[in-house]
Amino acid sequence: MKFPFDKKRIIDGMSFQTYYNLTDQLVAEGKTTGPKQTEDLAHYTKLNLSRMKRLAKTASLNDALIEKINQVKRKTYFLVISEAWCGDAAQNVPLIAKATEFSSNIEIKIILRDENLDIMDAFLTNGGRSIPKVIAIDAESLEVIGKWGPRPQAAQKLMLELKAKNAPYAEISERLQRWYIEDKTNSFQADFLELIESTIKGS
Repeated sequence: MKFPFDKKRIIDGMSFQTYYNLTDQLVAEGKTTGPKQTEDLAHYTKLNLSRMKRLAKTASLNDALIEKINQVKRKTYFLVISEAWCGDAAQNVPLIAKATEFSSNIEIKIILRDENLDIMDAFLTNGGRSIPKVIAIDAESLEVIGKWGPRPQAAQKLMLELKAKNAPYAEISERLQRWYIEDKTNSFQADFLELIESTIKGS
């Protein structure tokens, strides 16, 4: 399918550094992104800033993923739908940004979900506005050549199991964050390799 919106919507997206700086500024103000402003969301955003900072500094990609990223030959946008209060975004967006650093042909563009609900609604997960969502788009033709998100498959399975048990949001958030710590980005890297392969085939 072709990206069903104007290319300017992609071009106007943020770099990871701009997204990080925005989150940092909002934390200093006790706020978060999006129209809903609560103490809980501001608290999650503060935690997420620490997580992003740690991952941006310490996370490393494995050789197999780096090698595959280097095979992307055509200019591609990784359009990432995110929000600063989202725990899954904090764990994955820094890794997505790091992946793009290994290819001059991939450019990350981050947009906020609640400011772009029309785009979000074109890329739902099981009917929901789950984030982060990565849409790989050929920069020339605007063909959508791959999608990923909102979390690694193993984390998604855990989340669905917890939801089926009607676990409260706080428990789901805590269990998922514990899973991310124990997984050490391995599942993300295995899953993201598949997105890169789709990008290569699409280009």
